[in-house]
Amino acid sequence: MTMSREWHLTRRPHGVPVDEDFALVTVELPDPREGEILVRNTFLSVDPYMRGRMNDAKSYVPPFQLDQPMDGDAVGVVEQVAESAVDSNGSAIRVGDTVIHRFGWRTTSVVPANSARTLDTSLAPAQAYLGVLGMPGLTAYAGLLRIGQLVEGERVFVSSAAGAVGSLVGQLARLKGASLVVGSAGGPEKTAWLLDEAGFDAAIDYKATPIRKGLAEAAPEGIDVYFDNVGGDHLEAAISALRLGGRAAICGMISVYNATEATAGPRNMPMIVGKRLTLRGFLVFDHADLRPQFEAEVGQWLADGKIAWRETVVDGIDNAVNGFRDLMAGSNKGKMLIRL
Repeated sequence: MTMSREWHLTRRPHGVPVDEDFALVTVELPDPREGEILVRNTFLSVDPYMRGRMNDAKSYVPPFQLDQPMDGDAVGVVEQVAESAVDSNGSAIRVGDTVIHRFGWRTTSVVPANSARTLDTSLAPAQAYLGVLGMPGLTAYAGLLRIGQLVEGERVFVSSAAGAVGSLVGQLARLKGASLVVGSAGGPEKTAWLLDEAGFDAAIDYKATPIRKGLAEAAPEGIDVYFDNVGGDHLEAAISALRLGGRAAICGMISVYNATEATAGPRNMPMIVGKRLTLRGFLVFDHADLRPQFEAEVGQWLADGKIAWRETVVDGIDNAVNGFRDLMAGSNKGKMLIRL
């Protein structure tokens, strides 16, 4: 008999999620059947997009079901293997293998083997595949290079630059030859890390300086590419700073995810026409074809010590919801993880 503890959504949050919106439930798991594996999770990912899944609204991913376990990316160790268990790459899965899968928010999972992927932990620790080598990393790679179409010598601005996605965007821009990389983050500790370790040319503390003023000072000649994780005043400032033919890769808008009323859009939208700007939203799931190229290139840079990456780790399944709320409040530096 295998027991698991799993987080359920018990009601739809209104604004910032509160404890009463969730329940931590203990369940008995069945033995894995043919084509399934039993995984003891070691790290869970919490991500901003999950806030949208807590609403009962049509979106690019279905909402979490009430009184059912939530899901998300997780890594763990295989403890049981049923017959004919092969991963998404067609490789046989063995007891003791480390895998990534989509049955997070719980301590132990019965997982269809063909939905899991066996990880090479000689390149990086398993949890890196939830961050710099995982969905956030691929989001940064696809957004900057395919959507933003960065050209060597161009100027780049990244919002939420100390987070899992933004911190890699800035470093990729530098490695790809950007002439100026500017990031925004909340607080002096985060901006110092961007300058001292992540190699940004300028960092704006948006809590201390209005973002439009800070961006104008950091990039007086304007920017060519904006990578947006925030929306709101950051997007408005970027539209003003973008030069003729500039591009904005719209990845997320965390500033409005907990909003209870409609929020105003940028007040300078006419500039999009006059400057012939391109603002394009994107989802990482549409760019899975880039994964081999991304893992090869970014994996080599990691091995060479050319990329700095950070994690904020919250311990224990009991604290997973608190970790998610901290993420939404911007308390994390780098990737937010729950360690089990």
